[in-house]
Amino acid sequence: MSWTIVLTVVATVLAVVVAMNFATPEKKIERKVEHRHAIADPQFRREMSVLLGPAILPGNHVTGYQNGDEIFPAMLDAIASARETITFETYIYWSGDVGQRFADALVERARAGVTVHLMIDWVGSIKMDESMLQQMEGAGIQVERYRPLHWYNLDRMNNRTHRKLLVIDGRVGFTGGVGIADQWTGHAQDPDHWREAHFRIEGPAVAQMQSAFNDNWIKATGHLLNGPAYFPPLERAGDMDAHLFIASPAGGSESMHLMYLSAIAAAEHSIDLTASYFVPDELIDKALVAARQRGVRVRILLPGKHIDSDTVRLSSRAGWGKLLQAGIEIHEYQPTMIHVKLLVVDGELVSLGSTNFDIRSFRLNDEASLNVYDREFAARMLEVFEKDLEDSIQYSYEMWEQRPLREKLAEKFVRPLRSQL
Repeated sequence: MSWTIVLTVVATVLAVVVAMNFATPEKKIERKVEHRHAIADPQFRREMSVLLGPAILPGNHVTGYQNGDEIFPAMLDAIASARETITFETYIYWSGDVGQRFADALVERARAGVTVHLMIDWVGSIKMDESMLQQMEGAGIQVERYRPLHWYNLDRMNNRTHRKLLVIDGRVGFTGGVGIADQWTGHAQDPDHWREAHFRIEGPAVAQMQSAFNDNWIKATGHLLNGPAYFPPLERAGDMDAHLFIASPAGGSESMHLMYLSAIAAAEHSIDLTASYFVPDELIDKALVAARQRGVRVRILLPGKHIDSDTVRLSSRAGWGKLLQAGIEIHEYQPTMIHVKLLVVDGELVSLGSTNFDIRSFRLNDEASLNVYDREFAARMLEVFEKDLEDSIQYSYEMWEQRPLREKLAEKFVRPLRSQL
């Protein structure tokens, strides 16, 4: 066999592998979801219960925490309270003060006899020192890195777990946007300390969080975590209806995309969205414009100059024109990078979790989001949204038209890559 043939075969195989990494789920929504009923209509909840997977469960209580000064102490206190099991999955876990504090807390519980499972994404933990892993494994913590680089999984390297789940004794859960790294410390006081939100959940929906963790634990290890230490009987903890649902290209699911499209289509009064990365597809754009045309107030809060990815910002801005022309408000947060993922619709529905408002989260990442159906909680989250707006500036259509020529040219290069950003 000549070298030309060998090189051709190798190049073909590599091209196929790369193409497989760019593939999206078979089940893909291709048409606009029509406005048929409101968020407050019982029909909306019935459909969300069956279309997204896990049913909406009553009897939950959700507490919001703002920025690292509130988030990390709450999570570490919960870890310290564990008596039987800890399951913890996150994308970013880096070495540093925060990473060490969590490692020490997990090690202490493992040495006290608590069974600890830690799932960290291989790409997201690339800045984690091997010594920290050894410290945790040496204490008996079961650590798994999600999809490390091997020849046999090259076709799935682009599928990462972006889920952020912490479950204590199967009874208390946390989810939101925070990563385990030092930039999340503080209270968003300067560009080195990010603006963030994270949430504690108690009640029946915690079992759905445990199930979401199990989804990736089984993928990585082949082992099922079950029994009362992981799934104890859960009593009513409050008056909030909620459910946690997952999306993963491995399961052919478009749950996140469907949820956003359905929630936007059901809106009758207001859509308030905070998105750390906003690169929607054409269907989402059309849904937002259609909502505005039927009189819905749409406000979108995004990172400003302190965003951690200029490429994402360029790709995002390239599509703002039609949104701004339709009367949709776009605001840019000024003090620091805003990493919050929060959607409030009609003061009825709050969606929170790990999911970014981009094509990668909709179709390529493993994600988990919690929907809460409760007016009082929605009102509290709107207060948080309004407070963040005070530290933002509104971006107008005139500003969009007058952006520099070099920026417009750069957009043409990055826009075709938006599904990978």
